[in-house]
Formats: sequence, structure tokens, C-alpha cells
Amino acid sequence: MNHLSSLDASFLHFETPETPMHVGSLLLLELPPGYKGDYFEEVKAMIAKRAHLSTVLTRKLAQMPFELAEPVWIEDDDIDFDYHIRSLTLRRPGSMEQLEQLAARLHSSLLDRSRPLWEMYVIEGLQDGRVAFYTKAHHSGVDGKAGTEMAKVLYDISPTIREVPAPRRKAANRNSGYQLGVAELLQAAVSNTAEQYRKLAGLLPTAARALTTAGKVVAQQRRGKDERPLNLGMAPKTVFNEPITNQRSYSTMSLPFDELKALGKRVGGTVNTIVMAMASGGLSRFLKERDLLPKEALIAAVPVSLRAEGDDSMNNQVSMVRVDLATDIADLAERFKAIHASSEAAKAVVRELKPVLGVDMPMTGSPWLMTSMASLYGRSNLARRLPPMANVLISNVPGPQVPLYVAGARMTAFYPLSIPYHGSALNITVQSYAGSLDFGITACRRVLSQDESYELLEHMRAALKEIERLPGVQADEPSAPSKAKADAAPAADRPARKPRAATPAKKAPAKKAPAKKAAASKSSATA
Repeated sequence: MNHLSSLDASFLHFETPETPMHVGSLLLLELPPGYKGDYFEEVKAMIAKRAHLSTVLTRKLAQMPFELAEPVWIEDDDIDFDYHIRSLTLRRPGSMEQLEQLAARLHSSLLDRSRPLWEMYVIEGLQDGRVAFYTKAHHSGVDGKAGTEMAKVLYDISPTIREVPAPRRKAANRNSGYQLGVAELLQAAVSNTAEQYRKLAGLLPTAARALTTAGKVVAQQRRGKDERPLNLGMAPKTVFNEPITNQRSYSTMSLPFDELKALGKRVGGTVNTIVMAMASGGLSRFLKERDLLPKEALIAAVPVSLRAEGDDSMNNQVSMVRVDLATDIADLAERFKAIHASSEAAKAVVRELKPVLGVDMPMTGSPWLMTSMASLYGRSNLARRLPPMANVLISNVPGPQVPLYVAGARMTAFYPLSIPYHGSALNITVQSYAGSLDFGITACRRVLSQDESYELLEHMRAALKEIERLPGVQADEPSAPSKAKADAAPAADRPARKPRAATPAKKAPAKKAPAKKAAASKSSATA
């Protein structure tokens, strides 16, 4: 058995019928020319042969008696692949909009906790001849980076379906019961709690040093009287800070990663800054059109990875920072500078606190206590009454930078789906894949309808075009924006939705150095 950490288990305890806590992906696949086989059966057979290579696919939960401690993962040696892997067909015409709405519905349902916490769907009927592949797995067992590691197990880097060694059934499992005994579970809980406290005590000197260093970093970030503060207060109230239902809206788009990376470098930021600035501009326009834009700046909650280099364990190793979206600054160059400064300041503090942020904190009775708190928060309308910590969740997941194949079909897009929550009804997640940056906007449908999700996406496209018109920064001042004001574009009427193909960014000035080949980011915000 394998104990869940307090962070992993929190995704179970905070789950309610309105807030499923799984993450997912929507893949677009191009079948080989002249393909005549049964693709669904080939996918199911491939997953069944490889499931033993990923613990996410073969383990299920065992709850502790009376919920006195966190549950444990145990091996399931009787997985029903016909249940976990399913086939669906879109009605004609099989548009991308139909696929996104189907993915939203699939993403709204809870996973069965008596089984391994994952499902996969092969979706046929797209009008362009491609096949879609929707997957979801519970966040208690996988974060964004661990999901990428799972993808390396399940997918191939060539059209040839590689063979893997067959699983070896452990002798100890052949006569085991369906669940572990009460005495065995209680003994494991006591041993695990004692081990957690031992590790916690050994970490105290490291924690003291990390807190001291982080305090110095925060002190150095203090700004002058007329400068914008880096320490953020509570976020203003918006329409996104509401209790939610379990119904979802979902929309996607793809942009060329190389060009976004070059653009970020030219205007004094990073790909992360570009994504934040797109969200800032898109949300500003969306709320302003409805006369709902607060005077105070919107704030984004951004997951950041705590995972060490080379760590491919299938668990959660993330923390959360808050980033100023500077929506109260009209000048785009100054807004971009403020967003970048806030993002870098938050990451600087996390780097110093990294040794202690991922510490497992044992707490007796946490399952029933946290579950009760989650239910109370969702049903008591506290999400509407309390001041929010952030207005939107924004994640950037580094993905594979080589083309992948699923049962011989080439993956052309890797769109993420993530988790809205009470008080945070909107989640914008991006994932890099094979030279592309793929966006997925997941939201509560009552707060952001499907049509409104498309509208927000177009506002983000318009925000990107404005960023492209910013003048470049000086080479010796990479973080400082040009003193010349940006030629801000006038507010446009709601644009018609564009084709689903990737929208290329405009070319930078001729003196710009050519963009380097895209590579997976070593450290980025993950989810």
C-alpha cells in the first residue's frame, strides 16, 4: 500500500458533486492514410497491455476506518478496461464546437472511487476525419507534470506501436481479499503518521533557514512610495467568484510556441507573461463590455511546480502563488511590465520556500473535517460572501516537444481540461506540445456559458495582437519596457469566431533575432 500525502488527499476531501477534482486532456489524432481498422479496439488493446507501466492506471483507494487518517493506494488486479475505455461518435456535422461541448459534459461527472480513478474516451465522427481522445484522471493521483510523465508511458514517438513486457502478477495478490483488513489499515495509519512527524522534526532547521531567506526576498521587493506594490491584498469581487454547479463550458485554441517565446523575449517577458497578459486583456474586455470590470486590479492564482529535476513520481508536487494582472493600468506596456514583475517576484519567494512548501502535515481526522468544510463552503454561499483570494486560475504545463502517437495515430493537438471551484469559476490552462501552445478554458457553465467562453477566447486573441504591437525593449534592459507608449488598439466589437486552426503571431521587427527551437520549460506554473 502507498499512503496519499496530505496534498494528494486534499483533492479527494475537497471534492463535492458540484466540484469534480479531476484533470483531463482532449487530444486530436490523425489516422494513418487509408486506415481501415477498428481504432477504438486498437486503443483499448494497447492501453490494456501498457496499464501496468503507470501506477495511476492500476491503483485504487482504500479508505481508513472512521476516516481517522488519509486513505491509501492499493493495487487493483482486476481492472475492467471495458468500463474505463469507451467509444462515442459525434452527430453530424462533427464540428469542433460539438466536440468541445461533449468534452465539457464528460468532464462534469465524478469518477467512481471504487475503481482506479481514470476514464478514457475514443470519439469519432469529426468532419475533418480526425479522431478525438478524451482522458481524465483524479488530481489526487496526478498533477500536470505527472500527467505528462504518464503520457510518455501511454503514447509513442513514432507511428509504430511499440511492444512492452507483459505484466507479472505478484504472488501475494492472488489470494488477497478485495480490501485490506481494519487492523492492517489502522497499523499502517499509525506508522505513517509517526514517520511524518519524524520527517517534520528533521526539517525544522531547513525550514528556519528557508523562512529567513524568503523574508529577506520579500523585504527586497518593497517598492517606493509612487511604485506599484508587489505584495498583493485580497482580490476584487467579480462574476467569476461565485458558487458553481457541476456543469462545464469548454473552449480551445492553439498558438505557435516559438513565436510566443520570441515575442515574450522581445517585449521583456516570458511565455508565462504573454499568457498572463492575454488573460488580463481578455478578461478586461469581457468584463468591461458588461460594465462589470472592477476598479481594482484582477488577481490570478497560479500553480507552481515544486518537482525536482528528473522526478517522475505520480503525485502532486505543487504550490500556489498570486499574480497581479494589472487590469487597472490602461497603458499596455506598463501593464505588461507590472504583470511580469509580479510573476517573477512570486516565483522568487517560492524558490526560497521550496524545501518546506511540499512538507506533509499529518492531522488526525482530516478526511471527515476537510470534507465537511468543503460541503459547508459550497452550500452556505460563503464563496459569494467572502472576499476572494484570486479571480481566475491560470496554469502553464510544460508538455512533450516531439510529436506523439496514440495506437499509430499522430497527435495534432493536446488541449488541457482543468478544475473550476467554488469562488473560482474560471480556469485557463495552457500546455506546450510539439511547437504549439494549446489553450483550454474550463469554467462553470452557469457563470460562463459556452458562447461566452468562445467570446472570452476571442478577446484573448485580440489581446495578443495588441501585445504584438508593443515596441521591443533594449537588449541591455530585458525587464524594462520601452518608454514609448504602446499604440493601443481601439475596443473592437465582438469578433466572429475564427477557424480552429492555430493562429500565427505577427512577425516581430526585422532586426529581431530568429526564434530558437522550442523546448520544454524547466520550471513553469503547472497544474
